[in-house]
Amino acid sequence: MPLHPIIDPEIFTLRPDFIALSLSVENGRNIASMSDSEAQLAQAIAALEGNPWAEAHLDAWREAYRAFGAKPKRTPSSAEALRKRALKDGQMRPLNAVVDLYNAISLRFAIPVGGEDATSYDGTPHLCRATGSEPFHTTVDGQPVVEAPDPGEVIWRDNTGVTCRRWNWRQGPRTQITEGSRDMWFVLERLDPMPIEALLQAGEDLIVGLQRLSSVLNVSVMQYDAIRPQGTPVALT
Repeated sequence: MPLHPIIDPEIFTLRPDFIALSLSVENGRNIASMSDSEAQLAQAIAALEGNPWAEAHLDAWREAYRAFGAKPKRTPSSAEALRKRALKDGQMRPLNAVVDLYNAISLRFAIPVGGEDATSYDGTPHLCRATGSEPFHTTVDGQPVVEAPDPGEVIWRDNTGVTCRRWNWRQGPRTQITEGSRDMWFVLERLDPMPIEALLQAGEDLIVGLQRLSSVLNVSVMQYDAIRPQGTPVALT
């Protein structure tokens, strides 16, 4: 059964321009990083300045973070953090084929891309404002710890607790995609001024990359926005 999220209406009140593209993948495949996935990362780094709206899109995420009390200089969006790392090091450490794929797409399109192991999810992904009581299981200096989000912080969560803090800043290890992941869920998160056509192209590129790893996968795509907060099906590729 496809895994798609619930997005609270107050998220669209906070950012009416927010659009989420949700991809639910069944019968996928993942493997260790390979020459192809490493090449995708290298090509994405070489093309960092390819989109004229990229810096403005990252700035929109900085504004979104400030709106719920976060400090983007200290805790940047996943897209900005990835971009800073690529600019600093001139390369990106490969992790596994699927993570390399969506990191390359995040770099190319300057967009936060989240990838989760669907079988590790407890219930439905839920984007909401935190009460401050939700547990976030993470690691600090290699040791497991449990943190709590700030009240009002934008979080992704499931029935067990927080899966990603500060909208898309830090994912917890519980739902991370590993080489053994087969059923997966991805979310691509867009604000103005990123063109919607670019968002859809990023989704198509992700599907094409996943199909190279598994020709029998099933993909369900939904788009969520202020007009259709409950989501609507989208046909890609």
